[in-house]
Amino acid sequence: MSAAMSPEERTANAREAGRIIAISTYRWQAQPNCLWVEIETASGAVGLGETFYQAAAVESIIHEMVAPLLLGTSAESRNAHAWNLFACANFCGYAGSEMRAFSAIDIALWDIAGLLLDRPIHALLGGAVRDSIGIYSSCADAGGYQDSTRSWDDPAGLARELLDSGIKAMKIWPFDRFAPQIEAAFVTGPAGWSAMGPPGSYLSARHLEEGISRISQIRQAVGSEIEIIIEGHSRWDVNCALRILHALEPYDIMWVEDIIQPDSVGDLRRLAQESRVPQAVSERLFTRYAYRDVLEANAARIIMLDVAWTGGITESSRICDLADTYHLPVAPHDCTGPVTALANLHLCAAKTNIITTETVRGFVDGYYGEVLDTPLPIRNGVAVFPERPGLGAALSPDFKARPDVQVRRSVA
Repeated sequence: MSAAMSPEERTANAREAGRIIAISTYRWQAQPNCLWVEIETASGAVGLGETFYQAAAVESIIHEMVAPLLLGTSAESRNAHAWNLFACANFCGYAGSEMRAFSAIDIALWDIAGLLLDRPIHALLGGAVRDSIGIYSSCADAGGYQDSTRSWDDPAGLARELLDSGIKAMKIWPFDRFAPQIEAAFVTGPAGWSAMGPPGSYLSARHLEEGISRISQIRQAVGSEIEIIIEGHSRWDVNCALRILHALEPYDIMWVEDIIQPDSVGDLRRLAQESRVPQAVSERLFTRYAYRDVLEANAARIIMLDVAWTGGITESSRICDLADTYHLPVAPHDCTGPVTALANLHLCAAKTNIITTETVRGFVDGYYGEVLDTPLPIRNGVAVFPERPGLGAALSPDFKARPDVQVRRSVA
């Protein structure tokens, strides 16, 4: 019979099991904004991460900056890795592709932790505080659904259809089309070209009424049975934003998000003070430092974060706790990819002040199922929480073997 291992030997074995030996990235032609990351360890555990937008730039940062810092080190050192990566990027300004890269890496490191400990991530965050959470549907044209188009052409019918499927909250963007428009060759996000461009400084009375009429049609059709969320995509200046907000006040809007660019805390505070419509701020903010400024200025009623942009699960957990000290709720963003949706569910399970989480039904019923080896646990407008170790899913082997998936790999 062999002697029991000493504490030192157990520590050494654990470190070896979590030693990072390779980092791989995956880009898929069919979803060019998405980037998936796998971190491999000496034990065979493979952690999965994800981010969205400028995938080629983020891929370069992962292999040229992140890989030299992480390869050969322990995947268990999440705090040290986050600290070091942020410090290196902050030498020349941390926000942008660097933070998206670090976010994907952090999610993958949490996945590895759960895999090595044989526990879901929400257990490592302190355990579940609820059994499920309601989702809302962002009305994008995606998969087999033309929800953005219908939100304009048939908003009442769309609302009824969502309710029939169990979804009790919907997000639409009825004012984007009236803001200044641009065109270019690069791929936009799911909301399309109307969502991207400079802020407008004039919104006519007729166009304001056209946008409001879509919300009115929903209320006339289903009353208060469905929550309405308005996405602003930062398409307006303060004056136009206030005009929209005041017109929305009779319709009991759940929240309006990013109606102006979220780079001025003072202007965001004006919106919060001068309108009764709750303001959500903002998936475009990176790290707890940006949210601290918003919270200290009383510039938001709902905190919205994107786990795959703002620093991963580590930083998102801190932001949730920070918002909680101001007695404010959090609503995670995901109009992007399946790993982000999964990471959100672990946060939703463990954080008491999360009120709902975003989905796009065309993604959930569509390409998410091609990428992951298991479907997301979302049914009838409600999400339950993964119980498999780690995130609860991995990249499908069939997906990784596709000829239109580009793979890049860095090894120790």
